[in-house]
Amino acid sequence: MTVNVETLDKLERKIVLELPLQAIQQEVQARLKRLQRQVRMDGFRPGKVPLSVVAQRYGDSVQYEVMNDQVGQAFADAVAQAQLRVAGQPRITEKEGAAEGMVAFEAVFEVFPEVKLGDLSALKLEKLESSVDESAVERTLEILRKQRRTFTPRAAEEPAQDGDRVTIDFEGKIDGEPFQGGQAHDFSFVLGEGQMLAEFENAVRGMKVGESKTFPLAFPEDYQGREVAGKTADFLVTVKKIEQQHLPAVDEAFVKSLGIEAGTEEALREDIRRNLQRELKFRLQARNKATALEALAQAAELDLPKAAVQAEIDRLVEGARADLKQRGIKDADKAPIPRELFQQQAERRVRLGLVVAELIKAHDLRATEEQVEAHLRELASSYEYPEEVVRWYKSQPERLSEIQAIVLENNVADFIFAQAQVTPKAITFAELMGQ
Repeated sequence: MTVNVETLDKLERKIVLELPLQAIQQEVQARLKRLQRQVRMDGFRPGKVPLSVVAQRYGDSVQYEVMNDQVGQAFADAVAQAQLRVAGQPRITEKEGAAEGMVAFEAVFEVFPEVKLGDLSALKLEKLESSVDESAVERTLEILRKQRRTFTPRAAEEPAQDGDRVTIDFEGKIDGEPFQGGQAHDFSFVLGEGQMLAEFENAVRGMKVGESKTFPLAFPEDYQGREVAGKTADFLVTVKKIEQQHLPAVDEAFVKSLGIEAGTEEALREDIRRNLQRELKFRLQARNKATALEALAQAAELDLPKAAVQAEIDRLVEGARADLKQRGIKDADKAPIPRELFQQQAERRVRLGLVVAELIKAHDLRATEEQVEAHLRELASSYEYPEEVVRWYKSQPERLSEIQAIVLENNVADFIFAQAQVTPKAITFAELMGQ
């Protein structure tokens, strides 16, 4: 059978599918006979329902199923013969004027584009470099100590200072009116740790137990509470309790409580350093990979299949709905989410996916079993029971595929950097971690 493919647009194609009516009718009859042996109807014994009765009740639905199956198979055979890679679902409509004894359909669809990779050697990329310094180890050690700190009441005459846990009552008003979330009783927070807005902390710092204070607070324009963002409120705060923090000494008991059997500060610091170096490696890979992939996508030439972009928008919209639902938003499934909000993101994802796939195919950048195993074990090593983590990933193909995808992207990024003109860029550990 000769397949005539008509080009409608850059990526849009049309083919005509012709099916013999006799073959369709024969398949309909065959399915009705199989159904006859299974169907149950009042007044008839099982398997004894007349074929004419079965056809009267189920004929239309069986006809629809057969037509769908036959047209779908004819489309699959036609695009396979024409060696076309179809992007998205085809739009299939019945065509008038078919030859006698035939039924015809038009299938309009998009194909995946030809991807022209750019000259990677012409790319100029910055590659981040960093290392774990002693200040990073010290910061992490302090965080571990704070996680196990205790608090005792300060003397009545002592003012609140950074590191203290203060318990307060507060009431905020805007234009003299209370607002939602602006009041609390016996509310506790640690001063100086950024749990409250800076103006709020500045007002409480230096206060004593039993003191009250009124002060203005200007909410930032991008404050998460939209009803108060950009507005100024007047707060009345009363301090009810001030507790001084006590950090545990870095002694044998403290070190062993963290799972370090040696029980020495040196062993703890070395364990912290190893964990930070592992996290540093993953963060650097992620940042540099994003740089490399973005440059790769921008340097390539291709047309984007509209169907693929629309499918990606569908996924992003569903993801947004799932996020709203997880946050407890009422009727999240019905929330109006404008699709145009995701247009650019979807186009970027589709473009990047097509370009990366082309580079992988052109240079055989597959993820080897050894690479996947090594990455998985490195990831699992940060957990208390690494072997259980490895087994958990390997127990489900979709979990393991996540690791394979990461390794594959790392291979792509490494290849791009190996071809490009690279300038190293030093970045501190704190900057990399966003501290």
